[in-house]
Amino acid sequence: MKVLIINGSPRVNGNTSVAVREMEKVFAEEGVETEVVQVGNKDIRGCIACGYCRENGKCVFNDVVNELAPKFEEADGLVVASPVYYASANATLIACLTRLFYSTPFDKSMKVGASVVCARRGGCSATFDELNKFFTISSMPIASSQYWNSIHGREQGQAEMDEEGRQTMRVLARNMSFLMKSIALGKEKYGLPEKEEHLWTHFIR
Repeated sequence: MKVLIINGSPRVNGNTSVAVREMEKVFAEEGVETEVVQVGNKDIRGCIACGYCRENGKCVFNDVVNELAPKFEEADGLVVASPVYYASANATLIACLTRLFYSTPFDKSMKVGASVVCARRGGCSATFDELNKFFTISSMPIASSQYWNSIHGREQGQAEMDEEGRQTMRVLARNMSFLMKSIALGKEKYGLPEKEEHLWTHFIR
């Protein structure tokens, strides 16, 4: 069982990493393998709607997004973590996720998703909602915790003092582990839910 963690912070050891480390410890206890990929400090351009991925199964820009694709396909769960900027996720992370989800042709159904946000004070809920939308359009169940998945701190390392935030991350990782294991057992017995042919309704004809 494996979880891919995408850290959207430009700071390798910033407060977002505090949240990620709390989750990693619990995943290790639960026997879940983790891999953390830092994308917030990389140069990632946005989607240009060229259609290359539809014909070739990967993005036209051969960067970290194409490197993440096989890791995402192999993983049972995906954690996306971001600092909060103007009540939104890091723009580099959003560019990465938009291209990653759109360009990958594999079925994401029943991979478990979880988003984690970090802020000095406000904007967490809006950012949390923004990140969760990538999961809810992809038939991915979302793992939850005892509170919204947020942690707080401004200066490097201050999130270590957010005891409730750190506990929220531990509970999240424990719940996510349970959900992934439960889904794995369900897939063994019942398989994945039957899919219907996707219908498209265009409002402008």
